[in-house]
Amino acid sequence: MQLPDDELPSAEQVAAFLRKNPQFFEHNTGLLTEIYLPSPHGGGTVSLAERQQLAQRDKIRVMEVKLSELLQFGRENDQISEKVHRLSLGLLASPTLEIMVQLLMLDLRNGFSVPYVGLRLWANPKDSSDAGNEVFKPIDAELRNWVENLAEPYCGHHPGLELDDWFGENVAPKSYALIALRSENVSGLLAIASDDPDRFHPDMGTKYLTRIGELVSAAMLRYTEQ
Repeated sequence: MQLPDDELPSAEQVAAFLRKNPQFFEHNTGLLTEIYLPSPHGGGTVSLAERQQLAQRDKIRVMEVKLSELLQFGRENDQISEKVHRLSLGLLASPTLEIMVQLLMLDLRNGFSVPYVGLRLWANPKDSSDAGNEVFKPIDAELRNWVENLAEPYCGHHPGLELDDWFGENVAPKSYALIALRSENVSGLLAIASDDPDRFHPDMGTKYLTRIGELVSAAMLRYTEQ
């Protein structure tokens, strides 16, 4: 029996009924093949059952892509963690400040593919023989004040501070990561830079940069007066 249009239930009423009666299609399985809907991929119509299958397949594809991304992120994080671990072992094993600084520079350049690395400390060296090391070279007061107010690693383009002579002559990196070194107070700056303008950017995660800064800060305690 066909009801007049003005007596037919509204779409909201039909939806409410189906929510309250989830077993409806179990008792009326024929409707699954009789009701046709537009195909989500174009090209005509499909039955309700086929539409549900297509929707499930699309969900599965989205989940597979997300899972693949998560696995890739996991592999990348494992690789970075391994590099940080090797760096920490090298810093612990270094017998002198000079060797430790050389190892740090080499490891960041080769292991982390960072072409430019600079390090400055404004604590006094424990051993007077280390006083001539470049890491104790005086730095610009404005840069020092800026670093002492750095709550987390800075990532981005040139911050407009005096860093031009940190990486050698005629060098103009396009992006920077600047990491304050701390013990009880800020005691130095680790600067790494790249020719790639997108290598270090404000939206990137800084977890591993922070850990590297903590490792270097702890390693420097053996060579500086606190």
